[in-house]
Amino acid sequence: MMKFGSGRCPDGAALLARLLLMLLFVIFGWLKLANFSGTIEQYGPCWCDVADSGPADRRGYGVFVGIALVLGIATRPLAILMLVYTLGTALIGHHFWTMTDMARFEAMINFCKNISIRGGLLLLYVTGAGKFSLDRVLGWN
Repeated sequence: MMKFGSGRCPDGAALLARLLLMLLFVIFGWLKLANFSGTIEQYGPCWCDVADSGPADRRGYGVFVGIALVLGIATRPLAILMLVYTLGTALIGHHFWTMTDMARFEAMINFCKNISIRGGLLLLYVTGAGKFSLDRVLGWN
């Protein structure tokens, strides 16, 4: 089978893939933490009860789990948690089926992005973090 050069540095590629996949969660998770009232407003009343009653760490979920996955800590279990999180975010935050016109189009794009990200997370679950990870250092592969 032809690998097209993918076998030359698979662990470096896994590290880069983790970084690129989690960049979105770290950046926008941080922005959500910095403007939490705006986040509540964006997601609407269906999300407020969870956010207002929950501990502060749930509010920064994307940041902390994103950083952990970049570092390769508990990669497989956190990839599964992020699979669930991105599905919930897609359904709650990007409900394009209730919208019209350009708002529908923009929400559909973001919904599809979340579903596509789930593909990368599933692959991360299957392959693990690779050599350049704390999972490897700690013997958690």
